[in-house]
Amino acid sequence: MRTLKLHFPDEALPTLDTFLKQTKEARVFRRAQAVRDVVEGQRLQTVSDALQFPYSALRKWVHRFANQGTLGLVDRPRPGRPPKLTGELAKHLHRLVDQDPLEYGSIYSQWSCHALATVFASQTGVQLGRESVRCALKKTRVANLTGVTSLQAARDR
Repeated sequence: MRTLKLHFPDEALPTLDTFLKQTKEARVFRRAQAVRDVVEGQRLQTVSDALQFPYSALRKWVHRFANQGTLGLVDRPRPGRPPKLTGELAKHLHRLVDQDPLEYGSIYSQWSCHALATVFASQTGVQLGRESVRCALKKTRVANLTGVTSLQAARDR
């Protein structure tokens, strides 16, 4: 394996230490931790073995840090359509699940994904299909596969 021929400035270690304290994402934290070990002088292979990081990935992150600083360690935007359901909208959907569907003109005492999507669209203006509602609720284990019960009923099971 080729030796790494990069020279890091004196402020690289303090910069990485500060970045490690501020980082909340586990993937980015792991990258920064591995890069910090390399900047300290450990060999790439040693760090990749110790942290179970692929050698080629570690090499890429070290080069990105050398060229771009800590911005090189952060995930780049992924291609594709951005999700319709942001964090705040997901919270709104979960608050809606907690409420009684009868209050919204439903003739049923339990939510269906279709009814949730309809009420959600009227309140937020964001159109979601019933499958999108089901998937969003399934991520937090609120929904079963055929319909959605109230959150309290889901907890009682």
